[in-house]
Amino acid sequence: MSFPKSQPDWNNLDVLHRNTLQPRAHFFPYTSEEKALTFDRNQSDLYKSLNGTWKFRHDESPFEAPDWESASPLSWNNINVPGMWQLQGFSRPLYTNVNYPFPVDPPYVPFLNETGSYWRQFSVPTEWDTQFQQIRLRFEGVDSAFHVWVNNVQVGYSQGSRNPSEFDISAYLKPPGSSNEIAVRVYELCDGSYIERQDQWLLSGIFRDVYLVAFSRTAAVTDFFAAPIIDQSLANAILKVSVTTQGEVAGPVIVKLRSPVGTVIGTQSIPHSSTAKFEVAGNALKLWSAEDPVLYTLLISSGGCVVSQRIGFRRIEQSSSNFHVNGQPIILYGVNRHEHHHLHGRAVPYEDMQADLVLMKKCNINAIRCAHQPNDPQIYELCDELGLYVIAEADLEAHGFDPVERTSIKDKHMMTGMEIQETSFKRAARWTSDNPDWEDAYLDRAVQLVERFKNYSSIIFWSLGNEAFYGRNHASMYRWIKNRDPSRLVHYEGDREGVTTDVYSAMYYSIDDLKKHVSEKTDRPLILCEYGHAMGNGPGGLEDYVATFRSEPLLQGAFIWEWCNHGLLKREGKTLYHAYGGDFNDHPNDGDFVLDGMVWSDHTDNPGLTEYKKAIEPVSVRIGGHELEIKSHYHFKDLTHLSASWRLVKESGKTDLFDPELPEIKPDRSVRIDVPVGFEEKTEDTWLEISFRLKHATAWAEEGHEVAWSQLPLFNEHSLPLCHTLEPGASLTIVEKQGRLFISTTSFQTLFTFDLVRGTLQWSHEKGPIITKGPELGLFRALTQNDAGFGGDGED
Repeated sequence: MSFPKSQPDWNNLDVLHRNTLQPRAHFFPYTSEEKALTFDRNQSDLYKSLNGTWKFRHDESPFEAPDWESASPLSWNNINVPGMWQLQGFSRPLYTNVNYPFPVDPPYVPFLNETGSYWRQFSVPTEWDTQFQQIRLRFEGVDSAFHVWVNNVQVGYSQGSRNPSEFDISAYLKPPGSSNEIAVRVYELCDGSYIERQDQWLLSGIFRDVYLVAFSRTAAVTDFFAAPIIDQSLANAILKVSVTTQGEVAGPVIVKLRSPVGTVIGTQSIPHSSTAKFEVAGNALKLWSAEDPVLYTLLISSGGCVVSQRIGFRRIEQSSSNFHVNGQPIILYGVNRHEHHHLHGRAVPYEDMQADLVLMKKCNINAIRCAHQPNDPQIYELCDELGLYVIAEADLEAHGFDPVERTSIKDKHMMTGMEIQETSFKRAARWTSDNPDWEDAYLDRAVQLVERFKNYSSIIFWSLGNEAFYGRNHASMYRWIKNRDPSRLVHYEGDREGVTTDVYSAMYYSIDDLKKHVSEKTDRPLILCEYGHAMGNGPGGLEDYVATFRSEPLLQGAFIWEWCNHGLLKREGKTLYHAYGGDFNDHPNDGDFVLDGMVWSDHTDNPGLTEYKKAIEPVSVRIGGHELEIKSHYHFKDLTHLSASWRLVKESGKTDLFDPELPEIKPDRSVRIDVPVGFEEKTEDTWLEISFRLKHATAWAEEGHEVAWSQLPLFNEHSLPLCHTLEPGASLTIVEKQGRLFISTTSFQTLFTFDLVRGTLQWSHEKGPIITKGPELGLFRALTQNDAGFGGDGED
């Protein structure tokens, strides 16, 4: 007798999906243009949310989960969907950074594999005619794998935790208005867990939206790809819209393009599953960038159904040894953003996503890396609207094979740390990345990423994943992506030699390492996909890094690790705190390494974010003699959208504000102006304080929001008493009394007292005390993970 009798789908590398529909672009169909232009899915008559309260049962193994035919789900507990079951009273969260939290035996995971059984009733809207409409059931994210049943009939299976899964359930439904049952069995682990070993909490469940959507069987738009093509002059563009439909109705597909202000630029009638092209040129063409996120609106209509999409025209290319956006080499001032909420884990509410991105924009951040998986689709919509460049990353990481290989390396005492790492990484690739048995699983992650998000303008890079070493399967992903979407660039840090990437990428290089790299490899630029590890007393040295990015043409920016602390709110008695690894009795764990963000776990900003905002501010000021040099670090905008104000700051207080007109300063240019009139007279220590603020409100900040500021020391002839010289003939008086030295002079009234026992110093002047407690020797402070040499996502 064998157990189990057949190989489970969740332990079978040959089964990635059963009965799922083809991946497609993320969109919602509407029944009219007016509703489509709201971009509000709740206005769609063809959408029905299944979010809300479900019945739930938790088991330690799939083999202990109930049979649906004999189950009594009405007696089960309630659970919220979207949500993570570990944060709703079932089992416990577990945090590891690198190590797999289960025995390593790919592709198999243990039979003790926590399982959540979900159940609810629903009805199809009465206006949905199932004879003419295909009813699809769509899950935007289920961690980590699941089977689904409708009315006790198994519909299918899918895995890939942060990718969508869509099923045609038309044949399983009862007539519209009748009550139907849906059941979902979610597995905490599957063979895909070997390539989902990201630095985050192990949390499970239906954690993104789940809903029904209706498509016409005879004339539905089922997919489209809107690709803007801009010529080298940046004055002429073509929007190429490839539309995929189902059904064979004779009526045409109507494709319409609207300008940013809503006027119709053009309308085309095309056959089903064909392509429309719109030419936009001259004054009608406004380019999208993170600095000026101008969006057009695309409408596609067929069979009474309308699809809408915001589109930005931008040109992304490799030119010489740089990558360009709209003809300019840009610098990415970025952050890595994991999906995290201190109450809901990866089930982040929309308002919190929006608040994250608004805060980034207010702090001068212009790029995010979606670490290390596809994010909720609404993130990319917000990045389009607010203006943020995006590295869209596949749901792929296999970092856990590194420690497995390190333990097997012999003669480690004869090797340097770098040699051990290189040896381990090469060996670790053999498990999955360079193993042909895993090629389909890797390709599936690339296909799901690109097909879902191909119409979002903010995405300038596709990323093959994170810390999965490098092998043939990455090369397969790269080739597929470049064939499907040659308009964007491809990133992957693990490809250290840049064999199948368009830029070099590294983590945690020192400034000397950066300069050495660009002196040796000049064929393409380098970005740091992680740096400035924001844990403990980090990040640090940011001004030096930013100055290096701005002075070395082949260095095109970097992404702080990371945006937020991942603490989970926990109550113990009357104490409420943000917990980390080990606080849930979770073993193994990596402790507080999950707390490494520039915002706290509740997403309020911390001092690290304040420092970053200052380091990357888009306007800087230097003083030389009686001149100020104002430098713009914008790539596309001049400074006409900003107002300037300045005043003097003295020990005795501040002067009134002056509001001069800024001279015209073009992008990446500087202008010299005279120090303002009236600022010459200085009788005490004085600084010139300059502030640059928004003239008008934007989508992310109110009028008057401060974008940049400087505080510059002005020349001052006044000096501190310590700087006085002795008058001719005067001398110091030194007296020792009761273990102290008293040092004074008659030429000016000052007194130093040095404690010979304690080694402390005091300094007094006729106007009062200056130093009451002198310097003390300090040799120790509490260590942080950064002191141990850890880098961001686990690299040493």
